[in-house]
Amino acid sequence: MRPVFAPARLRPASPAPSRWFSALALCALLFMSGCTAYSRAVREGDEKTSQRKWMEAEAAYQRALAADPGSSEVTVKLRAMRKGWSQEVYSDAERAHTTGNLPQAQALLVRALELDSENEPARALLTQTLEARVAVAQQALQEERLQEARAEFDAVLSVAPEHPVARKGVDAVQVAWAKRWFKTAQQLEEGGKLGNALLGYLRADQERVGATAARERAEAVRQKLRDEVAYLVVTPPVVDKAESPDVAQRLAGGRLAAMLPKQVPIRVVTEAPESTVGLQLNVVLERVLPLKAVEQSQRTQRYLAGNRSVPNPRRKQFEEKLLQTERTLEEVERKQTGVLREYLRHQAELSTMRQAAERCRERERQVCLEAIQECGKAASELDKPGQVPDECNPAECARGACKQEESLLVQSATAVKTLELGLQVALEKSESQRREVQRGRDAVFREPITVEEPMYSDFVFDVELHRLTVKATVTSVLRDLTAPQAVPAPVTQDYDVTHEDLSHKGYDRYGVLADPVQLRDELELRVEVGDKAMEDLSKKVRERFDIYRQKRVEDARRGMVRPGAEDVVETAVRVLLLTADAPPADILQPLAQARGLQRPESLFGK
Repeated sequence: MRPVFAPARLRPASPAPSRWFSALALCALLFMSGCTAYSRAVREGDEKTSQRKWMEAEAAYQRALAADPGSSEVTVKLRAMRKGWSQEVYSDAERAHTTGNLPQAQALLVRALELDSENEPARALLTQTLEARVAVAQQALQEERLQEARAEFDAVLSVAPEHPVARKGVDAVQVAWAKRWFKTAQQLEEGGKLGNALLGYLRADQERVGATAARERAEAVRQKLRDEVAYLVVTPPVVDKAESPDVAQRLAGGRLAAMLPKQVPIRVVTEAPESTVGLQLNVVLERVLPLKAVEQSQRTQRYLAGNRSVPNPRRKQFEEKLLQTERTLEEVERKQTGVLREYLRHQAELSTMRQAAERCRERERQVCLEAIQECGKAASELDKPGQVPDECNPAECARGACKQEESLLVQSATAVKTLELGLQVALEKSESQRREVQRGRDAVFREPITVEEPMYSDFVFDVELHRLTVKATVTSVLRDLTAPQAVPAPVTQDYDVTHEDLSHKGYDRYGVLADPVQLRDELELRVEVGDKAMEDLSKKVRERFDIYRQKRVEDARRGMVRPGAEDVVETAVRVLLLTADAPPADILQPLAQARGLQRPESLFGK
């Protein structure tokens, strides 16, 4: 048995060098593919440059730079290509400038400078083009072609934002627009079209603030429109049947005007001309009745009377828990006893099986020894050497007569092992439950048997409830001024204001402090009940006003299909002044867009 060594030429090669060769080949492949893409892009860029296909050449050079960002050769070629492209664009710009197409020449010159910022001829021609466009804009401004002039100035400022002449030209255009709108608004105002005039003044003010007196005229026209659409509330003097001038004063027209919103044109007047939109509010103060009442009642004050000993509820909980754990321990120990008894029974059976198996093995050994002895005797008695007698049969020593005993022994040993594991688990569980019982006993012993708790008692004392109520009965009549023949129904309503306070004596021993009566003065309540009645009346007036202006809003919405028409504008402006607190967007926005208002809220003077 000698070791066999393989020759060196037959040994398998190590896998490490093959991996290195694969990595090097992959890197070389990637490098060659990168070089191939780079060279192909450079060749394509050179070819497109020679063909004067500038956009394709630029794209090719950009791909080459993506493959090799640090290539100075491509950077130089790209710069040279852009210079040539810029020169070609400059030639097109010269032809456009010669033909008088200044916008096209400006766009081409800007592109030429983007391609080559060092193209001085293009820069000089761009300056000439801008000056020419400024001259065109000034000529258009002199001829009142304001839109054309503004477009030219804006085009110049888009390239040269600091151009002084163009900036002055824009200011001049704004002033011209403001004057034109102001003149148009004056003509509309003289023609009685105040709504259109108001929008014209607002547009003039937004075009150039301070160039005209548009803001002052807009305020004056707005006030005229508010006077035209004003909703008048006629309030005759209050009829005081209760002979309470302090309450009747709170129902006067001045108080009503103070409670109505200021954004909308609601005017409170004492007299109104005929055929005026609005209503008449007649108020009659029927009576003012102060009522005083005193009610007797009782209250209870709880106070601390002392302490008393009571069984500790926590100890009871611990005792219940301890009893439960002890019962659980009894159950665990009972199960443990059953497992131990079963283990001992199987252990005894295992000993019996082991003894039976040993006796069976001993019998087989004796039988085998006897068979060997008989074989030896028979062999010594044979005459011919080399022969095997019949008594020498190997089967005599391999009968397997103890197989059943061995099988029973193995089964019994397995059952004993299983019961041993179960017994260990039962012992551990029993020990854990004993520790739990001991903890419960310690917790019970540490907890006191009784504890002190506060003892409360109730002290009953007398209180008096003082109540002061002022009740005012007011009759109101709302009559529509546009329908004087209609007979309105009077509405009589009671308004009351109540204030109440408790009073009782003081008992310092029980923690009850004296509380004297602190009722509000009757005059204060009379004033408050008058304000409450007037607030309700103002709410009714606003409801009538909302119904009126909602009809006007619906009329204006029907004309919004042509928001630029003069008649539609007149109606819409008046409706917007009536709804100044919450103007409808479907009327305000189309109107502002039709007349070019940048800030629609200026219609309300904001």
